[in-house]
Amino acid sequence: MGFKFSHLYARPDVNTATLKARSIPFFNPVDIYGRVFFFSWFGFMIAFWAWYTFPPLLTHTIKYDLHLTPVEVANSNIVSLCATLLVRLVAGPLCDQFGPRKVFGGLLLVGSIPLGLAPLVHNATGLYVSRFFIGILGGSFVPCQVWSTGFFDKNVVGTANALTGGFGNAGGGITYFIMPAVYDGLIGARYTPGQAWRLTFLVPLAMVITTGIALLLLCPDTPTGKWSDRHLRAVESAHQEPEKSPAIAITIPINLDLEAYTHTTTTTTPQKPSSAEIITPPTPREILRVTLSPQTIFHILTYMCSFGTELAVNAILASYYAKNFPLLGQTAAANWAAMFGFLNFVTRPLGGIVSDLLYKYFGSSEAALWYKKGWVVVCGLVTGALLVVIGEVDPKAQGVMFGLVGVMAVFLEAGNGANFSLLPHVHPRANGVLSGLTGAGGNLGGVVFAVVFRFMGGGTDYAKGFWVIGVVNLVVYVAVSWIPPLPKGQVGGR
Repeated sequence: MGFKFSHLYARPDVNTATLKARSIPFFNPVDIYGRVFFFSWFGFMIAFWAWYTFPPLLTHTIKYDLHLTPVEVANSNIVSLCATLLVRLVAGPLCDQFGPRKVFGGLLLVGSIPLGLAPLVHNATGLYVSRFFIGILGGSFVPCQVWSTGFFDKNVVGTANALTGGFGNAGGGITYFIMPAVYDGLIGARYTPGQAWRLTFLVPLAMVITTGIALLLLCPDTPTGKWSDRHLRAVESAHQEPEKSPAIAITIPINLDLEAYTHTTTTTTPQKPSSAEIITPPTPREILRVTLSPQTIFHILTYMCSFGTELAVNAILASYYAKNFPLLGQTAAANWAAMFGFLNFVTRPLGGIVSDLLYKYFGSSEAALWYKKGWVVVCGLVTGALLVVIGEVDPKAQGVMFGLVGVMAVFLEAGNGANFSLLPHVHPRANGVLSGLTGAGGNLGGVVFAVVFRFMGGGTDYAKGFWVIGVVNLVVYVAVSWIPPLPKGQVGGR
């Protein structure tokens, strides 16, 4: 179906076999699909903001207040990614077992506890412990993507996942903009630096708690309502015989979300349900099969490079700017670093939109998935080349630095969106497991690349870190470019 402006606010047509929407009602949070879409991106954005609350003030204020060395600051960046890696590994199977909405809300509320305790930090050890447990919030990316995948059909799922992930990742830019602003306001109100940076944590804390509660109270698990009822539509559709009548026979099962169902009749072509798309509780054997799949390895390694690079760069970018341009100061350096995260509002969705357009243009078939995969590889290779250039040049002119980082961010963040546009086609019955493994791969990359920055000149040779990470990106993307987009024998597309 072609794009119409009304798709942005009207109730979407749905696939009658799965009840998944075939358009994204971006400006309609009243509609069930628009509401889930909103809380998917907004919940992850708030979580990302809270997850990266420390870095904007860590370069100067917190560093001096806690008497930290550059090595301790670098170590804290590594620690903050470790818990997220573990949580993402667990969150995937939990989403398949209990549903992504409950996992999403649970992570926000549990993560709010260490976030609220962060102002009690008074030394490097306390900083490590605090940032480790706040990393729980970073795990919310997995339910964000699994939830979005469950509500949007394959013709727009790439765009939907890229938008929710991209707007969520923009929280990394929001924190660099808001936290210094709140801090400066508190300093203007005559609080000491030690008091001011601690009070800034109250802002993301209130947002995380409010969002977690609202998400749980206002949204359903699936288009059919409860997570336990997700199979009902496939069972119902299996008993229909549309060939006997031009009308679509629709019987509403018990516990079905009526709001979601009121507009399903707008889709006129009957479709057979696909039991292969119904997520099932994962068994150890299934988890092992999915984990060892070449396609899973492709997604893990490429997301390790794309999102891993984004995490590592996001943690040091303000420090890199402050080092090369000392006159900027803490707030200006943080504001310029915020641009890297803010680009996610456009760049990650761009990756998913281009991917969906390729899929549509080349026939929405298994062959078309090669183009989706090719787009992932192109984004990675361009990103790697630009990282190497930044590392070689180590710009001392602000225009050159900001320009190179901006162009690099376009392809880096588009690669994230492209990855999760292809992912829903692979192992659909274990979407949570695959999403969790891929998300954890992103965090593993963040840890690895944070370690790279940590050991380059004692945590201060950022240019060399960019160069090394760029080379790793180039090698990985070339190495996995041969892997088919789908497992052997699996049919893709619709």
